[in-house]
Amino acid sequence: MIPPSFKQDLLARADIVEIVGRYVQLKKAGINYKGLCPFHGEKTPSFIVSPTRQTYHCFGCGVHGTAIDFLMEHGALGYVDAVKELAQQYGLQVPEDDSTAEQRAQAAQARERQATLTEVLAKATEHYRKQLKGSPRAVQYLKGRGLTGEIAARFGLGYAPDGWRGLASVFARYDDPLLEESGLVIAQGEGEDAKRYDRFRDRVMFPIRNVKGEVIGFGGRVLDQGEPKYLNSPETPVFVKGRELYGLHEARAALRHKGYALVVEGYMDVVALAQLGFPNAVATLGTA
Repeated sequence: MIPPSFKQDLLARADIVEIVGRYVQLKKAGINYKGLCPFHGEKTPSFIVSPTRQTYHCFGCGVHGTAIDFLMEHGALGYVDAVKELAQQYGLQVPEDDSTAEQRAQAAQARERQATLTEVLAKATEHYRKQLKGSPRAVQYLKGRGLTGEIAARFGLGYAPDGWRGLASVFARYDDPLLEESGLVIAQGEGEDAKRYDRFRDRVMFPIRNVKGEVIGFGGRVLDQGEPKYLNSPETPVFVKGRELYGLHEARAALRHKGYALVVEGYMDVVALAQLGFPNAVATLGTA
C-alpha cells in the first residue's frame, strides 16, 4: 500500500501541464491549457488541463483525473507503476510497503527473473523476424492470407525455420535453463543428458505482448498441413494465458478511440481485422 500522504505530496510537486504536454500538444486558453483529447478521436479541442487544480478533463468523452490518472490511462499502467514512474521523475522514493524484508527480497528476485525472461523472448522475436525476411515461402503464405508487410511489422510477425536446434545460433548456451523456462526450448531427460530441441519449427510466429509491449510468449502456425495447426507457448513466470489478450498492446489506441473491443478467437483473426480497418480487435489465448 502506498501511503495517501505520499500520493498527495507527489501530486503537489508534479506539474500536470508538463506531464500531459509530453504527449498532447497544448495551447494556452485563459488560465487553462487546451488540446486534442488523446483518449478519443476529435478535430476540435475539448481536452482541458488546469494548472490551478492540477487536473485534466475532456468535455468530449468525459475522462478526467490527476497526473497519476493520466499516466495510468495513457500508458496503460497500474496504479503502483504510475506512482513509481511519476515519483522517479521528481526524484522521490516511494515508501516501502509493510511486507517483510524476506518478502521484498523475493519480490525483487521475481521481478529480476521476469525481466531476464522477457529479454530472452525479445531476442528470439528479433531472430524470427529476420528469418521471415529470408523465407519467400513464409512471406508468400502471409501475402496469401491478405497481409501486407506493414501489418506484419506492426505485430512483429516472424518465422521459425524447419530445424531442431535453430535457436542454437542465437543464444551462446543452448542448454541455458532460461530457454526452457521461457518456453522456447523443450528438454527431454535430466541434466546434461537431456535432449533439447526448439519448440517452434517451420511456423509463422506471432509474438504475444503484454500491455507494456514486452514479448511474453508466442503462437506459431504451420504453413502447410499439420497438427497442431497452432502451437502456443506454455505458461511461464511471465505468461499466464488467463491474464492476457493477444493484440491488446497494439489495440490500445484504437480501444480508446472506438470505446469497445472486438473479441475474436485467434491470432490471425486479430491481424486480419487490423489489416481491414478494425484495429480494436483482441483475442483470447486458448482459455475458457
